[in-house]
Amino acid sequence: MCGIAGIIGQVDERNEAALKRMGAAMCHRGPDGERSWISPPDADGLGCLLLHRRLAILDLTDFAAQPMVDPATQHVIVFNGEIYNYNILREELIARGESFESTGDTAVMLRALALWGPAAVKRLRGMFAFGLWNPQNRQLTLSRDPLGIKPLYVCKNPDPTATWRLAFASEVRGLLASGLITSPKLDPSAVASVVWNGFVMGPGTIVKGIEQLWPGEVAVFDRAGKELSREDSWQFPAQGSGKPCGEDELREVLKESVKEHLISDVPLGVFLSGGVDSSATANLAQKVSGGPVDTFTLTFDEAEYDEGPIAKQIAVMIGTRHHEFRLTEDKFRGNLESALNSLDQPSFDGINSYYVSRAVKEAGLTVALSGAGGDELFGGYESFRQVPRLLRILGKMEWAPGAVRETGAQLIDLFVGRKRGAVKPQTRWAKLPDMIRRGADRVGLYQTVYGLFRVDFQRELLADPQSVLTDGLPPAMRSRLAAEIANRSPLAALSILEQRCFLGERLLRDTDAASMAVSLETRLPLVDRVLVEAVTRIPDEERFFPLRRKQLLRKIGLEGLDPAIFERPKSGFVLPFNSWIRRGLTETMAQTLLDPAACRSVGLNPDAVARLWQGFQAGQRGLYWSRVWAIYMLMRWCAHNGVTVG
Repeated sequence: MCGIAGIIGQVDERNEAALKRMGAAMCHRGPDGERSWISPPDADGLGCLLLHRRLAILDLTDFAAQPMVDPATQHVIVFNGEIYNYNILREELIARGESFESTGDTAVMLRALALWGPAAVKRLRGMFAFGLWNPQNRQLTLSRDPLGIKPLYVCKNPDPTATWRLAFASEVRGLLASGLITSPKLDPSAVASVVWNGFVMGPGTIVKGIEQLWPGEVAVFDRAGKELSREDSWQFPAQGSGKPCGEDELREVLKESVKEHLISDVPLGVFLSGGVDSSATANLAQKVSGGPVDTFTLTFDEAEYDEGPIAKQIAVMIGTRHHEFRLTEDKFRGNLESALNSLDQPSFDGINSYYVSRAVKEAGLTVALSGAGGDELFGGYESFRQVPRLLRILGKMEWAPGAVRETGAQLIDLFVGRKRGAVKPQTRWAKLPDMIRRGADRVGLYQTVYGLFRVDFQRELLADPQSVLTDGLPPAMRSRLAAEIANRSPLAALSILEQRCFLGERLLRDTDAASMAVSLETRLPLVDRVLVEAVTRIPDEERFFPLRRKQLLRKIGLEGLDPAIFERPKSGFVLPFNSWIRRGLTETMAQTLLDPAACRSVGLNPDAVARLWQGFQAGQRGLYWSRVWAIYMLMRWCAHNGVTVG
């Protein structure tokens, strides 16, 4: 787990200094060392500059240091992540006569890529983002893992004669720190995305001109930064293809995934919140581990949020060495600036991961396993019940002409959308008119259900209402999602939407930024390519039903535990934000949200933001803490990072 950066351009002092600034900005991602590598310039003075910040996990010796030059081919790599099947690939390469000095995964990955080319990416099982320089053809290959666990951001210079042509980094803030992007500006569509989703949907970012590579994408650039090719290394298997995956096979795949995620040369633990996913991960980890596993739980004074007693009871049943960390409101506020500064892009989520990551890191661990991903795979969210039901209802209305449906939406809005305060109701059912307008469009309906606000209030919040996105998605993302869910059942399609949007664009990105801010590697055994491929082969009746129970995961992952302890209402891992905002953060948030100049600087309408804050304080329906927190985080992030609208 590390931070990587690179530049294609002139091999000169200016670009070398820019590279160093990127490394300094990402020092938290790799406190164990920093190295750079610069290619010899060609006849035009162009070359490749690479940098790596190291967090040593596998092979702690200098043999695993990066940028790593392959002694056999002279290819050079900077790599962030872990390859869990590297021992299998290593044995295959050794059988072919290859040899390695390092015992880690980077050397194996580098040799495989050098010998097999981009096809090798398809064989990698793990989380990764890398830049690979081929000195023979002077080409740079960039790629991410297929489920988007590790981030990779790219910025292309529109001026083909400039001294730098392309830059990439593990963080948006790394590219901002480079100084290569003069006067960085907010992307209006990204602002609209935050207003709709609470975070920025890819492939763009909050900063105009910086894009993230698609999950699973392999992009190749020439010596001048010109894109030569771009292709996907992986896609979700077609539903119904292959032999159905039975319970025994799934058990072995789950155990194998957890076992491989435990490989480490440094201390490792497991997040345990007390829910099904984290408990299954901890239980399987204890079963496949050669010794006791350490588990960690964040506890609160607020009883309605505190799962500490349940987590402790589960840890005793599993047999782990359990640790509790109490997060009080005072501690929360004392470390809030650091938590907020950890986020690489505006998001209403993420800082909960910061606090638990900080606690685990302070306990002396460098790697932690998380149970994230189970809800998306096995249908644990309420959306798996609500969205298919809405699709059936709205599908029956497809016969009606568009004008008739619009009239119906307006009539319903007279009842559910009546203004009873500073803002109209923003509950899920208050968005019913928007849902009717979406009809049986699965992507549009999913996004409408998840939207923070009604579409009409989004237009009020944005200074430029024309920047409102279609269903809160950039066109490229919307097209990609529509293609990925085509010819799938409603539940299977919803699973992909949850994995790509909620998990991929929000949870994974925020977890990476928040955990790496304290130099902690977070691993996710339930977000695994091989596991996803196996689960996709399970018939819907076995995979999803009974809805929201994740019965297969319970049966396999919770084996040996008392099932009665898990028969309680589902609750996600959240901090007591609502009460903390209303008590200790009101003044701070009001100063930001009620500042007209600050609102306008990020493309928001000051009047609408003020009414939103007023409605939240008055306890209006649907104005949950996440709504005001998303807007606050947008404004606070932009002010802290010096990015405004153009």
